[in-house]
Amino acid sequence: MLKEVAGKRIGVLYGGWSSEREVSLRSGKNVYDALLRLGYEDVVLLDVKRSLPEDLKREGIEVALIMLHGSPGEDGTVQGLLEVLGIPYTGSGVTASAIGIDKFVTKHVLKSLNIPTPDAMFIHRGESVENVLSKVEKYIGYPAIVKPRREGSSVGVKIVRNRETLKNAVQEDLSTYGDVLVEKFIEGKSVTIGILGTGKDAFCVPSLELRVREREFYDYVAKYTEGYTEFIIPAEIPRESEEKLRKYALLFYRTIGGKGFSRVDAVVNKSGEVFVLEINTIPGMTNLSDLPKEAEKMGISYEEVVEFILKSAFEEP
Repeated sequence: MLKEVAGKRIGVLYGGWSSEREVSLRSGKNVYDALLRLGYEDVVLLDVKRSLPEDLKREGIEVALIMLHGSPGEDGTVQGLLEVLGIPYTGSGVTASAIGIDKFVTKHVLKSLNIPTPDAMFIHRGESVENVLSKVEKYIGYPAIVKPRREGSSVGVKIVRNRETLKNAVQEDLSTYGDVLVEKFIEGKSVTIGILGTGKDAFCVPSLELRVREREFYDYVAKYTEGYTEFIIPAEIPRESEEKLRKYALLFYRTIGGKGFSRVDAVVNKSGEVFVLEINTIPGMTNLSDLPKEAEKMGISYEEVVEFILKSAFEEP
């Protein structure tokens, strides 16, 4: 048991009101059960609502283990509240969380670090879709990927192959989620790599290749429905590509100030080139989630991953 946590009441913050609520409920319950198995007895599950400040006080939470996916738990909002309240919390802080969830900002940071990433265009809510279609076709081309700016778990993500599907996808995402990213589609293998630890002690676990069955890509259904995805660990990519992926992932993670754990998603094309897509600062911890599987391949149990997460409440990036 971590000495910093001894005698303190741990609150596992889960649920919330984002589009990823159901995944968060599963992640949170799994982590809660793992904490009990590890011997932490004073642990409570706290379904995050807008009454969170009062709920934290009522429950006497002294350490917050954040297992929220999407807003408000993965974007820096809950982290900021906990900072004000003086409650130690797990995972990345306000700045890293805000960068990680924002695909627009992520693109700029990746480019500033000379980390290869697919070309993209940003479309803001309120822009005329008709006015941007020609620009997208000229600078991005088909096929392309349409993504909401601040959603995770592939929510709202669509592959488009012509003007009609592009227009419909952009209009739908603008009206439902706000700002939209249109990204060049890279043909290749979908890979992901987890990170554990903080600062100079951070390290990558083995990479994972995602082979999807009966779905066009690794969408929400493929991610959270058993049988739709085959997990290959380590990813079957060239050794040089694996080394680049690790280098890029750690550079990005350390630059934004990641803490405890994260997952970086990428595509490796047929030539072995690595293109980083995004970072998830609170990756899933469900039975089907990538990070626990990657860690297990390295000999790190689910419970040990949870302790890496818990320890991060008392670490500085």
